[in-house]
Amino acid sequence: MSPVAAGIAGIVLLLILFLIRMPVAFAMAFVGIVGFAYLADPGPALSLLAQDVFEQFSSYPLTVIPMFILMGTFAFASGISRRLYDTSYTWVGQFRGGLTMATVLACAGFAAICGSTAATAATMGKIALPEMKKYNYDDTLATGTVAAAGTLGILIPPSTILIVYGYLTEESIGKLFIAGVLPGVLLSAAFVATVAILCWRSPAIGPPGAPTSRKEKLRAITGIVPAILLFLLAIGGLFLGLFSPTQAGAIGAGGALIIGLARRQLSWGTFFEAGKDGLRTGCMVIFIITGAVIFGHFMAVSTIPFILADWLGELAIHRMAVMAVIVFIYFIGGFFMDSMALVVLTVPIFFPLVMELGFDPIWFGVIIVLVAEMGVITPPVGVNVFVIKGIAPDVPLETIFKGIFPFLVALILVTIILIVFPQIATFLPSFITY
Repeated sequence: MSPVAAGIAGIVLLLILFLIRMPVAFAMAFVGIVGFAYLADPGPALSLLAQDVFEQFSSYPLTVIPMFILMGTFAFASGISRRLYDTSYTWVGQFRGGLTMATVLACAGFAAICGSTAATAATMGKIALPEMKKYNYDDTLATGTVAAAGTLGILIPPSTILIVYGYLTEESIGKLFIAGVLPGVLLSAAFVATVAILCWRSPAIGPPGAPTSRKEKLRAITGIVPAILLFLLAIGGLFLGLFSPTQAGAIGAGGALIIGLARRQLSWGTFFEAGKDGLRTGCMVIFIITGAVIFGHFMAVSTIPFILADWLGELAIHRMAVMAVIVFIYFIGGFFMDSMALVVLTVPIFFPLVMELGFDPIWFGVIIVLVAEMGVITPPVGVNVFVIKGIAPDVPLETIFKGIFPFLVALILVTIILIVFPQIATFLPSFITY
């Protein structure tokens, strides 16, 4: 079997393992080590396995991932997410679809202190879905909104995918973080507009809540102060160059812990549970990166990445058409693969081509995140959909998938806007000099 044929067979096997629900990290590592052993030799393959595992788990740059994840878990345990939702509802609850609008805004706020899409969807789902059920919101709108709004967790900084992208491409994580701010605001506004349009067309699916006075609105602002302080402390310090990314994550986690203690929200039980959740999620991400690195070595000896990159580079079409092909590949790949796995597998393939075509690497990172967001809400993988299904087991899976499609349209429109107007992503990073 030729190297290319072996590589194609490995990709097919990997997709089969994904479909039978084998953990992503172990599936990539298994196919990578077997494929490398077939094309090279079992001895070097086993040596490569040991080397890759040691290098990834001893990598200092990767310590930023568990730090920011821990910041998010401590923020949830400290009750910050609940107060974000209450504040948002006080401001927009009186409109049609007000509860779902509040969910979008609360997800955007929580995303600013949590870099995980699944964690954002799960956190806000536990808070918002019971409220929407109480006020007779349509299940399609309610579950679809939470699943889609949870994707803001990997665009608005801190973002674990942007961290991994920066690690793989050696780009500034600070610049990548600030590049996600304006697109995150734009996407949040697009989701709110989507809710407004849906409720305008069918008012019964999102009945308005009780109006609130101006005094109540102003008083509710105090609920978002802890989240703002936490964001300014960690991300602001990173933007100003006061902290390294790992230090920013650690300081953010410490700040969330202090807020929880000051508000007497943290018990020993919730503290250990939050720490355990953060450790579990951080280890999962690093395992995925390690598995992808092992699989990447197999892909390298199969020569498929180089053939694909050469084919795209030689296409006699405009460079924007090449970018459209790359985005489409990411979009289709998101149907079958976890977003993190998709990024770590494909960035080493496409990034050199993107640089050769003269695209901005920071902008490309934001585009990748936007397309990866589509993958976490589209079948058959749709991680966020399954998260919401776990929170609302009485809602059929097809109902949740049906609910995400209007928001998928919004995601696609925002991606097109970012491609046409890249300055939305590159404007703020241009002020950072480090």
